Amino acid sequence: MTNETPLTRPLTDSWQPDILGEGYEQHRIPLGTDPDGEGTVEATLVRYLPTTAAVETTAAVLYVHGFTDYFFQRHLAEHMAAQGYRFFALDLRKCGRSQRPGQTPHYVTDLALYDAELNESLRIVRTETDLPVLVMGHSTGGLVTPLWLDRLQRSEGVAAQGISGLVLNSPWFDLQGPAYYRTIIGDTVIGGLGRLRAMATLPGQKVTTYGDSLHHSAAGEWDYDLDWKPLSGYPVHFGWLRAIRRGHAQLQRGLDVGVPALILRSKMTKFMREYGPAADVADTVLDVRQIQRWSGCLGERTNIVPIEGARHDVFLSAEAVRQRAFIELDSWLRWLADQRA
Repeated sequence: MTNETPLTRPLTDSWQPDILGEGYEQHRIPLGTDPDGEGTVEATLVRYLPTTAAVETTAAVLYVHGFTDYFFQRHLAEHMAAQGYRFFALDLRKCGRSQRPGQTPHYVTDLALYDAELNESLRIVRTETDLPVLVMGHSTGGLVTPLWLDRLQRSEGVAAQGISGLVLNSPWFDLQGPAYYRTIIGDTVIGGLGRLRAMATLPGQKVTTYGDSLHHSAAGEWDYDLDWKPLSGYPVHFGWLRAIRRGHAQLQRGLDVGVPALILRSKMTKFMREYGPAADVADTVLDVRQIQRWSGCLGERTNIVPIEGARHDVFLSAEAVRQRAFIELDSWLRWLADQRA
């Protein structure tokens, strides 16, 4: 299912100052009536324009966040700009900047609905830059973006859209937790509840371990909006989880994203009910063994790099660890540039 609502082409003056401050601007993407019945929806594209260009710009980035997330990682945008990339990030419908009163944060019943804002964001990036585009996705964004690229590849071809590569940061390729969650019975239960009780929520979710490891109000170093990224996360609705499981199944059957991919992940998973120092050096959200297992399903050349001591978002790890992640990323980007030459 795709959303074919006509989109308004942005005007040259449609960029407005963003909450991230100097150098950051945002553009709202109208998406019309929500197919899931929550009024009018829109997405928000953010761009970073350095006041001085230190290096020649040779490519662009389109970044997509995860669940209970939005774009706030200025250090990632500024690092990519220093490597010669024009940086854009998308807050998907009902997420972060795109949340509207009365809407359920992050709620969709079909991940293909995101194609509307992804396609329009790609069009804007290509129109503004006329450069090859690197797609980056984190966590749930790391599931949404390969599924989108697979649909593009089958319809028009990814290369024809100017996309050159894919970077996934701890992508969500399978459902973590007990094995019976992933059985036919587990998926049948999720599927049934997703259809019949779509707005019912998964119990037992009030865990702040990951949020406490990140936010400066607890044990972390990062400052972000807790209304848009709560410490304990948003409730998981069965209608949304059904869409996720359908996406997992499609990915696990095999995709063709059409471009080389780099996958960064932590070297270790540590599921914890409460914060402790171990949460700062492990993925406390996803099972990294599942990431490793399903990474070969993208259909093109894939490099998988475990990062020792990384958090779930490897670029929100401790400084020394994220610098190692940037070194790995930059090395792969040089290789990707050589392929384009």
